[in-house]
Amino acid sequence: MQAENYRFLQENEERLAFIRMNPEWYRKLTRDPGQQTVFDKEMKRFFGRTPIQRVEKIGNQLQMMNMLVQMARAMKDE
Repeated sequence: MQAENYRFLQENEERLAFIRMNPEWYRKLTRDPGQQTVFDKEMKRFFGRTPIQRVEKIGNQLQMMNMLVQMARAMKDE
């Protein structure tokens, strides 16, 4: 592996974890180091770090909190 790619992967623990789980990216980066931005996008999608995924996660958490509040109100009324 080229030194540039090795440093790129060493900068971030998630990159190392992603490339270990998806070894095809090792080959892609070795053949074309310009694929680093695509690699980062795929890594973020894989780990749920895209803005859309974060908004969905927050929405799910709000729904859960709302459900818990409603349950608490229902138990209080009884």
